[in-house]
Amino acid sequence: MQATIRSNIQFTGIGLHSGRPVRMTIKPASANVGIWFRRVDVTDRDNLIAARYDSVPQSQLCTILRNEAGVEVSTVEHLMAALAGCGVHNALIEIDAGEVPILDGSAAPFVRGILSRGVQGQGTPITAIEVLKEITVESGAARATLRPASALKMRFDIDFDDAAIGKQSRETLLCNGHFVRELCDSRTFCRQADVEFMQANGLALGGVPGENAVVVDGESIVSPGGLRHADEPVRHKMLDALGDLALAGAPLFAEYEGVRAGHMLTNQLLRTLFATPGAWRMVDCTPQQAAMLPGVNLHPEDLAAVA
Repeated sequence: MQATIRSNIQFTGIGLHSGRPVRMTIKPASANVGIWFRRVDVTDRDNLIAARYDSVPQSQLCTILRNEAGVEVSTVEHLMAALAGCGVHNALIEIDAGEVPILDGSAAPFVRGILSRGVQGQGTPITAIEVLKEITVESGAARATLRPASALKMRFDIDFDDAAIGKQSRETLLCNGHFVRELCDSRTFCRQADVEFMQANGLALGGVPGENAVVVDGESIVSPGGLRHADEPVRHKMLDALGDLALAGAPLFAEYEGVRAGHMLTNQLLRTLFATPGAWRMVDCTPQQAAMLPGVNLHPEDLAAVA
């Protein structure tokens, strides 16, 4: 059945790119509402923004959502991954700035908040998106693919010149709490030269190596404390992909493969899927199908994985 959070969850932090303080509250929402953001600092026009793939404008560094009134909220991918990975289908996120707080650069703080409050069933069947045809989009050496599958499967391959990252691959079946235990604590990463370039151009002003990002420089991990996992970068790319796929508006039964893929390519993949006749259909989940969704079968001990 569909689910929402049991009670309000509050977060405070800074925006990665703006460096400004942000207050955000996740609130329960009724069944069939979906995920919405409300910019409480905007009072002169429509301040509600749907967390959907067709609300995403062009952006490379993070995922941005924008409504028809031009009101935006950015860096939503980690929060969306946490909601999907914990099985939250309906929620209202009130935020007093244009950027979700970066916190530690992963989805773990959001997961901790959701699991500590608890998720509440709503007595309404889950409607999911079943992929029926293979869909692929490409951009240079990057590629993203969706294939038919009985559950959400994911494979990701990355290849960076920096020896500290290099080539990494990982694949997983995203069910039975795997996201919480294996992916949610992996942090965003970037190269030292990119940090310097972005900050010189007024971006990544809230970035602090070791606190909210993994920074690499050639063979070296610049961030104090090193990596949380030997393959933390590819795990984080999978985290990002889950958050971007959650903008489909419903859980997916599909296999996702990303090769050097980023936010915009995954968004383009969803747009291509929904624009392709016969490539997908909506289904009411059977109990067996629902049991394979990412947020099902979470247990209190799973919180220890992100404590």
